Amino acid sequence: MTRRIDVTGAGGVRLAAWEFGDPPKGEPGILVPAQAGPEGHARPRPPGGAPQEPGGGPGRSPGVLLLHGLMGRASHWASTARWLSERHRAVALDQRGHGQSAKPPQAAFTREAYVADAEAALEQLGLAPAVLIGHAMGALTAWQLAAQRPDLVGGLVICDMRASALGAASQREWADWFKAWPLPFATLADVRKWFGEDDPWVERPNPSRGAFYAEVMQEAADGWRPVFDPEQMLRSRETWVYDAHWEELAQVRCPALVVRGLDGELGRAEAQEMVRVLPRGQYAEVADAGHLVHYDQPEGWRAAIEPFLDGALREAGPGAS
Repeated sequence: MTRRIDVTGAGGVRLAAWEFGDPPKGEPGILVPAQAGPEGHARPRPPGGAPQEPGGGPGRSPGVLLLHGLMGRASHWASTARWLSERHRAVALDQRGHGQSAKPPQAAFTREAYVADAEAALEQLGLAPAVLIGHAMGALTAWQLAAQRPDLVGGLVICDMRASALGAASQREWADWFKAWPLPFATLADVRKWFGEDDPWVERPNPSRGAFYAEVMQEAADGWRPVFDPEQMLRSRETWVYDAHWEELAQVRCPALVVRGLDGELGRAEAQEMVRVLPRGQYAEVADAGHLVHYDQPEGWRAAIEPFLDGALREAGPGAS
């Protein structure tokens, strides 16, 4: 089962949160057929729109909030969220400008806005104190929120996100890359082939990368185009690439796991330095995985993070000392 729950983010931006798997008992939603989600699943809202009790309420599973990276969407977490939902309440958020969340042309795409959105999601969904799992940009959002609101975050998983500044050259490369996309794509097969094989950024064929990008495309009158606005993605990215984020890492007090793919963008030396800076940092790496660790190697990803999550969720859960 997949259900959608609306969240109001910073500045009133409407955000879509997705719960994968059966919802915990005693936590029914009101299904709204006129606002059906993907695959015909209706979208529930908590009765009266009221937030749930902190931590999911007495006897309820500890909460997990999953935050995708730039250009991603909540559905990229479906595999992870489903195995998490066997024991925990796992919710993935479509962040502003992404997925089925709102994309207002004049909305803020700052670090402050993304962090405030995640904070609003934790509070309105009643997940706190929760474990945050973030990939790339979502990981940065997660550790910035953990530093600012330790009362809301009981654990943190940082997946393939650098703490160092990337600089102006990196931003120019991304702008040029977006211009190189052969939009519109005639078919989804063309999407998979271009991003999995023909994209100049691809060193060797990578079917999982093609599938990842196919999931962020939608059919338009002239073919397949991204569900996001590339200009909004660049606006989002420019708010972090010029700065380093080590100071905020040092302020994270909860248990934190830094995960990298062996062929990802986060190098081993920087990842280990991030672990050293984090007051309660741990390290894991996944073989045969690139930047899209959880998508490239879902079983290796699970094996890397599950032991950490078991401990962090016990610590964050109701009744924890």
